Amino acid sequence: MPVIAIVNRKGGSGKSTLATHLAACYANSGTAVMLGDVDRQQSTQSWLRLRGLQELPRSAPIVGWAVDPKRILRPPAGVSLVVLDTPGGLHGFDLARVVAFADVILMPVCNSAFDRESAADCHAELMALPRVASGRCKVAAVGMRLDARTRAAETLADWARGLKIPFVTALREAQVYVRGVELGVTLFDVPAEKAAADLAQWRPLVDWLEPILRTVHRPAIRRNPAVVRPPLSGASGAAPLPRLRPAAVLEPAPLSAGHRLAGWLGWLTPPRFRQRLS
Repeated sequence: MPVIAIVNRKGGSGKSTLATHLAACYANSGTAVMLGDVDRQQSTQSWLRLRGLQELPRSAPIVGWAVDPKRILRPPAGVSLVVLDTPGGLHGFDLARVVAFADVILMPVCNSAFDRESAADCHAELMALPRVASGRCKVAAVGMRLDARTRAAETLADWARGLKIPFVTALREAQVYVRGVELGVTLFDVPAEKAAADLAQWRPLVDWLEPILRTVHRPAIRRNPAVVRPPLSGASGAAPLPRLRPAAVLEPAPLSAGHRLAGWLGWLTPPRFRQRLS
């Protein structure tokens, strides 16, 4: 199964917002999604508990996974896509662990000199890792909380172009994201006419992800010519977006990403000499 990791070593960059919305984006299309939370704050798991209180009949369940360094867990059967929310300050061996098991790294970046500098440092470290340098793990930047009245999107696009990072979309600052955090919902769960402008900003990201998710770990995900490709949209069916095929038409891969993730979690266990000191 494909694994998408949301990575940025700077706190407050919008990692949890991007992770939860990405999970809901595919869940609302019928894809079985696991939302893994590597962050100690467990923000996405709190959001999932709130989401469980809502009536969302069109959404496939999003399976929560709070990573516990002391236990080795595997994704439950039937999961077709994994989205990982990672903590701030991720670097060194911890960053390499994530890259070892991710197929896509999305870097949410806000428009400030501090955010851009931090993201540039993180990108440089990523590019030094063989899996990223060889193209086996794709990396892209996503603009977060951008003021639509300014040239923030253009500034970030120029910054990304200078570093040769794909800048796939710019998400504006909007109350729909703030309210979603408080209620456990996303803009994909509200009537589309209330979030049409924001839904349109997600289309380039889903378009960029689709061929990667289709081709990674063949034959894990293959197109089924008998299945008509329906649009991905908000709750009322407007603002169509391409989507990943539902779990029912995905074929399991011989090599499960669950084994990759389980191995990664095993590495998270503290070294023995640290255990003796504790």
